[in-house]
Amino acid sequence: MSDDLVYGVHAVRRLLERHPETARRLHALEGRNPRLRQIVELARRQGVAVVLTDRKTLDRIAGSDRHQGCVLELDGHSQPAPALGELLRRITPETLFLVLDGVTDPHNLGACLRTADAAGVDAVIVPKDRAAGLTPVVRKVAAGAAETVPLLPVTNLARALQQLQQAGVWIVGTTGDAGESLFRQAFDGPLALVMGAEGEGMRRLTAEQCDYLVRLPMKGAVESLNVSVATGICLYEINRQRGLLE
Repeated sequence: MSDDLVYGVHAVRRLLERHPETARRLHALEGRNPRLRQIVELARRQGVAVVLTDRKTLDRIAGSDRHQGCVLELDGHSQPAPALGELLRRITPETLFLVLDGVTDPHNLGACLRTADAAGVDAVIVPKDRAAGLTPVVRKVAAGAAETVPLLPVTNLARALQQLQQAGVWIVGTTGDAGESLFRQAFDGPLALVMGAEGEGMRRLTAEQCDYLVRLPMKGAVESLNVSVATGICLYEINRQRGLLE
Protein backbone atom coordinates (compact mmCIF):
# COMPACT_ATOMS: atom_id res chain seq x y z
CA MET A 1 0.00 0.00 0.00
CA SER A 2 1.46 3.33 -1.09
CA ASP A 3 1.44 6.43 1.07
CA ASP A 4 0.30 8.30 -2.06
CA LEU A 5 -3.25 7.05 -1.52
CA VAL A 6 -6.20 8.43 0.40
CA TYR A 7 -9.27 6.33 1.11
CA GLY A 8 -12.44 6.68 3.13
CA VAL A 9 -15.37 8.96 2.32
CA HIS A 10 -14.50 11.84 4.66
CA ALA A 11 -10.77 11.89 3.90
CA VAL A 12 -11.27 11.74 0.12
CA ARG A 13 -13.94 14.44 0.08
CA ARG A 14 -11.90 16.79 2.29
CA LEU A 15 -8.80 16.43 0.12
CA LEU A 16 -10.80 17.05 -3.07
CA GLU A 17 -12.26 20.17 -1.46
CA ARG A 18 -9.02 21.53 -0.02
CA HIS A 19 -6.19 20.32 -2.27
CA PRO A 20 -7.59 19.02 -5.58
CA GLU A 21 -4.31 19.92 -7.31
CA THR A 22 -2.62 17.03 -5.48
CA ALA A 23 -5.13 14.42 -6.74
CA ARG A 24 -4.42 12.33 -9.84
CA ARG A 25 -7.18 9.72 -10.10
CA LEU A 26 -10.27 8.67 -8.15
CA HIS A 27 -11.28 5.00 -8.07
CA ALA A 28 -14.87 4.67 -6.93
CA LEU A 29 -17.32 1.83 -6.51
CA GLU A 30 -19.97 1.62 -9.22
CA GLY A 31 -23.55 1.94 -8.00
CA ARG A 32 -26.10 4.37 -6.65
CA ASN A 33 -24.62 5.16 -3.24
CA PRO A 34 -25.42 8.89 -2.82
CA ARG A 35 -22.26 9.71 -0.85
CA LEU A 36 -20.06 8.10 -3.47
CA ARG A 37 -21.94 9.80 -6.29
CA GLN A 38 -21.32 13.18 -4.63
CA ILE A 39 -17.61 12.42 -4.38
CA VAL A 40 -17.47 11.35 -8.03
CA GLU A 41 -19.23 14.55 -9.10
CA LEU A 42 -16.87 16.63 -6.94
CA ALA A 43 -13.82 14.94 -8.48
CA ARG A 44 -15.08 15.59 -11.99
CA ARG A 45 -15.77 19.25 -11.20
CA GLN A 46 -12.22 19.55 -9.88
CA GLY A 47 -10.82 18.03 -13.07
CA VAL A 48 -9.73 14.76 -11.45
CA ALA A 49 -9.92 11.59 -13.53
CA VAL A 50 -12.55 9.09 -12.31
CA VAL A 51 -12.49 5.31 -12.71
CA LEU A 52 -15.63 3.40 -11.69
CA THR A 53 -14.80 -0.12 -10.61
CA ASP A 54 -15.77 -3.08 -8.40
CA ARG A 55 -15.10 -3.74 -4.72
CA LYS A 56 -12.46 -6.42 -5.31
CA THR A 57 -10.39 -4.03 -7.40
CA LEU A 58 -10.72 -1.29 -4.77
CA ASP A 59 -9.58 -3.75 -2.08
CA ARG A 60 -6.47 -4.49 -4.14
CA ILE A 61 -5.66 -0.83 -4.86
CA ALA A 62 -6.13 0.26 -1.24
CA GLY A 63 -4.51 -2.83 0.27
CA SER A 64 -7.49 -2.87 2.60
CA ASP A 65 -11.23 -3.56 2.55
CA ARG A 66 -11.98 -0.46 4.68
CA HIS A 67 -11.92 2.09 1.85
CA GLN A 68 -15.70 2.82 2.02
CA GLY A 69 -15.95 2.63 -1.77
CA CYS A 70 -13.42 5.27 -2.82
CA VAL A 71 -9.66 5.43 -3.24
CA LEU A 72 -7.87 8.58 -4.37
CA GLU A 73 -4.44 8.41 -5.98
CA LEU A 74 -2.20 11.40 -5.27
CA ASP A 75 0.32 12.77 -7.72
CA GLY A 76 3.23 12.38 -5.29
CA HIS A 77 3.46 16.14 -4.73
CA SER A 78 1.10 16.63 -1.79
CA GLN A 79 0.89 19.91 0.07
CA PRO A 80 4.20 20.30 1.93
CA ALA A 81 4.10 20.66 5.71
CA PRO A 82 4.78 24.23 6.85
CA ALA A 83 8.23 24.94 8.26
CA LEU A 84 8.44 25.50 12.00
CA GLY A 85 9.70 29.03 11.40
CA GLU A 86 6.57 29.81 9.39
CA LEU A 87 4.37 28.67 12.27
CA LEU A 88 6.34 30.74 14.77
CA ARG A 89 5.75 33.91 12.76
CA ARG A 90 2.00 33.48 13.33
CA ILE A 91 1.98 33.16 17.14
CA THR A 92 -1.00 34.77 18.92
CA PRO A 93 -2.22 34.59 22.55
CA GLU A 94 -4.56 31.76 21.50
CA THR A 95 -2.01 29.72 19.55
CA LEU A 96 -2.29 26.03 20.40
CA PHE A 97 0.08 23.31 19.19
CA LEU A 98 -0.15 19.59 19.84
CA VAL A 99 3.17 17.76 20.18
CA LEU A 100 3.14 13.95 19.99
CA ASP A 101 6.33 12.41 21.33
CA GLY A 102 6.76 9.13 19.48
CA VAL A 103 3.17 8.02 18.83
CA THR A 104 3.72 5.00 16.56
CA ASP A 105 0.20 3.62 16.14
CA PRO A 106 -1.38 5.09 12.96
CA HIS A 107 -4.87 4.75 14.43
CA ASN A 108 -3.83 6.83 17.45
CA LEU A 109 -2.20 9.47 15.22
CA GLY A 110 -5.31 9.66 13.05
CA ALA A 111 -7.56 9.99 16.10
CA CYS A 112 -5.28 12.71 17.54
CA LEU A 113 -5.46 14.65 14.25
CA ARG A 114 -9.25 14.41 14.26
CA THR A 115 -9.40 15.68 17.84
CA ALA A 116 -6.88 18.42 17.06
CA ASP A 117 -9.08 19.65 14.21
CA ALA A 118 -12.15 19.72 16.46
CA ALA A 119 -10.23 21.62 19.16
CA GLY A 120 -8.82 24.24 16.80
CA VAL A 121 -5.17 23.19 17.07
CA ASP A 122 -2.89 25.21 14.79
CA ALA A 123 -0.48 22.36 14.00
CA VAL A 124 0.55 18.91 15.20
CA ILE A 125 4.30 18.45 15.68
CA VAL A 126 5.88 14.98 15.62
CA PRO A 127 9.42 13.58 15.45
CA LYS A 128 10.47 12.31 12.02
CA ASP A 129 11.87 9.07 13.43
CA ARG A 130 10.25 6.40 15.57
CA ALA A 131 6.77 7.82 15.04
CA ALA A 132 3.81 7.25 12.73
CA GLY A 133 3.69 9.29 9.54
CA LEU A 134 0.88 10.43 7.28
CA THR A 135 -0.23 7.08 5.84
CA PRO A 136 -3.55 6.13 4.19
CA VAL A 137 -4.66 4.53 7.47
CA VAL A 138 -3.91 7.75 9.37
CA ARG A 139 -5.82 9.83 6.79
CA LYS A 140 -8.88 7.55 6.97
CA VAL A 141 -8.99 7.50 10.78
CA ALA A 142 -8.54 11.29 10.80
CA ALA A 143 -11.73 11.55 8.69
CA GLY A 144 -10.54 14.60 6.77
CA ALA A 145 -8.57 16.28 9.56
CA ALA A 146 -5.25 15.31 7.94
CA GLU A 147 -6.16 17.75 5.17
CA THR A 148 -6.95 20.63 7.55
CA VAL A 149 -4.48 20.37 10.44
CA PRO A 150 -0.81 20.71 9.42
CA LEU A 151 1.32 17.75 10.50
CA LEU A 152 4.90 18.92 10.99
CA PRO A 153 7.66 16.29 11.37
CA VAL A 154 10.83 17.65 13.00
CA THR A 155 14.29 16.10 13.11
CA ASN A 156 15.01 17.04 16.73
CA LEU A 157 11.94 17.35 18.95
CA ALA A 158 13.81 18.83 21.95
CA ARG A 159 15.29 21.56 19.74
CA ALA A 160 11.87 22.29 18.23
CA LEU A 161 10.44 22.76 21.74
CA GLN A 162 13.26 25.19 22.53
CA GLN A 163 12.37 27.19 19.40
CA LEU A 164 8.75 27.32 20.53
CA GLN A 165 9.82 28.61 23.93
CA GLN A 166 12.02 31.27 22.36
CA ALA A 167 8.96 32.44 20.39
CA GLY A 168 6.96 32.84 23.62
CA VAL A 169 5.10 29.53 23.59
CA TRP A 170 4.62 27.79 26.95
CA ILE A 171 5.31 24.03 26.87
CA VAL A 172 3.04 21.85 29.01
CA GLY A 173 3.75 18.13 29.22
CA THR A 174 1.52 15.35 30.48
CA THR A 175 2.75 12.55 32.75
CA GLY A 176 1.24 10.42 35.46
CA ASP A 177 4.08 11.42 37.79
CA ALA A 178 3.28 15.16 37.75
CA GLY A 179 2.24 16.73 41.02
CA GLU A 180 -0.28 19.16 39.48
CA SER A 181 -3.66 18.08 38.11
CA LEU A 182 -4.65 19.16 34.61
CA PHE A 183 -7.73 20.78 36.11
CA ARG A 184 -5.79 22.91 38.61
CA GLN A 185 -3.33 24.35 36.10
CA ALA A 186 -4.01 27.69 34.40
CA PHE A 187 -3.45 27.67 30.64
CA ASP A 188 -2.69 31.24 29.59
CA GLY A 189 -1.07 32.52 26.42
CA PRO A 190 0.26 30.52 23.47
CA LEU A 191 0.68 26.85 24.38
CA ALA A 192 2.15 23.61 23.11
CA LEU A 193 0.60 20.51 24.68
CA VAL A 194 3.00 17.54 24.72
CA MET A 195 1.57 14.02 24.84
CA GLY A 196 3.76 10.95 25.29
CA ALA A 197 3.88 7.73 23.31
CA GLU A 198 1.64 4.74 23.87
CA GLY A 199 2.73 2.97 27.05
CA GLU A 200 6.08 4.71 27.49
CA GLY A 201 4.96 8.30 27.84
CA MET A 202 7.27 11.25 27.16
CA ARG A 203 10.97 10.70 26.78
CA ARG A 204 13.21 12.19 29.45
CA LEU A 205 14.72 14.81 27.13
CA THR A 206 11.25 15.90 26.05
CA ALA A 207 10.03 16.21 29.65
CA GLU A 208 13.07 18.31 30.54
CA GLN A 209 12.08 20.89 27.91
CA CYS A 210 8.59 21.38 29.37
CA ASP A 211 7.84 24.53 31.38
CA TYR A 212 5.48 22.54 33.57
CA LEU A 213 3.98 19.06 33.81
CA VAL A 214 0.40 18.01 34.56
CA ARG A 215 -1.38 14.72 35.14
CA LEU A 216 -4.84 13.44 34.39
CA PRO A 217 -6.47 12.33 37.66
CA MET A 218 -7.30 8.61 37.49
CA LYS A 219 -10.09 7.44 39.81
CA GLY A 220 -10.46 3.84 38.63
CA ALA A 221 -8.30 0.74 38.35
CA VAL A 222 -6.60 1.59 35.04
CA GLU A 223 -3.30 3.48 35.19
CA SER A 224 -3.54 5.41 31.93
CA LEU A 225 -5.77 6.35 29.01
CA ASN A 226 -5.31 5.87 25.29
CA VAL A 227 -3.24 8.80 23.99
CA SER A 228 -6.00 10.05 21.70
CA VAL A 229 -8.55 10.02 24.56
CA ALA A 230 -6.14 11.83 26.90
CA THR A 231 -5.36 14.34 24.13
CA GLY A 232 -9.03 15.16 23.73
CA ILE A 233 -9.52 15.73 27.47
CA CYS A 234 -6.48 18.02 27.68
CA LEU A 235 -7.27 20.07 24.57
CA TYR A 236 -10.85 20.66 25.63
CA GLU A 237 -9.83 21.68 29.14
CA ILE A 238 -7.49 24.27 27.57
CA ASN A 239 -10.32 25.52 25.37
CA ARG A 240 -12.73 25.56 28.32
CA GLN A 241 -10.38 27.81 30.25
CA ARG A 242 -10.00 30.06 27.24
CA GLY A 243 -13.76 30.42 26.90
CA LEU A 244 -13.82 28.81 23.47
CA LEU A 245 -16.47 26.17 24.03
CA GLU A 246 -19.61 28.30 23.96
